[in-house]
Amino acid sequence: MYAVLMTGGKQYRVEAGSTLVVEKVGGEPGSSVTFDRILLVGDGDAVTVGSPTVAGASVSATVLGEALGPKIVVFKFKQKVKYRRRTGHRQHLTRLRIDSISSDGKTVKAQPPEPAAPKAAATPARTPRRSVKAQAAKPTRGRSATETAAAASAEPEPKPSRRRAAPEAPESTEQASAAPKRARRTKASSETEATEASKKASSAQETKPKPRTRRTTKPNTESAKEE
Repeated sequence: MYAVLMTGGKQYRVEAGSTLVVEKVGGEPGSSVTFDRILLVGDGDAVTVGSPTVAGASVSATVLGEALGPKIVVFKFKQKVKYRRRTGHRQHLTRLRIDSISSDGKTVKAQPPEPAAPKAAATPARTPRRSVKAQAAKPTRGRSATETAAAASAEPEPKPSRRRAAPEAPESTEQASAAPKRARRTKASSETEATEASKKASSAQETKPKPRTRRTTKPNTESAKEE
């Protein structure tokens, strides 16, 4: 059985056990509400249409709670006067559950709601992760227990640093003495160097080729012949 009821200026098609959202209806959550403005009642092939309502028909429902409709923006505008007004609105609604439909002495009731399932048991606390030592002690595939223990006890290799290494100092005094020493410069050695430099300069001047002279020809003119 189904019915068409009217509330809040709107019409709704309802059945026993269905839920719907209507315009705000007075009542606290859990209270019952009865609608007597029934426009139509249908029972199988039999359909009763009211004029304007069906006499003796009613629908009872239970208030589940309140709700808000979608947000609507109201914007007012007037040209040439810089008038702007913006307002938002959300309609107050009520959620209902249809309990029964009555018409012509016949009543159809909804099945009682199923009890809420108990909450799942709390998840067990996570077990702490195994320590690194325990993982290292566990023999891996292809290795013996002694090899894994030795690998765990071995110190990790230090990572290579990007800094330049400092110059190494001589290991002993023997290496320092073996390094070539710079000869001392004396007056006699400076004189010999000066004489050798002068000899090189004079030899370079002697070997330098002389510049070629340019031959000029006298012009074949009368004045040149007289000369």
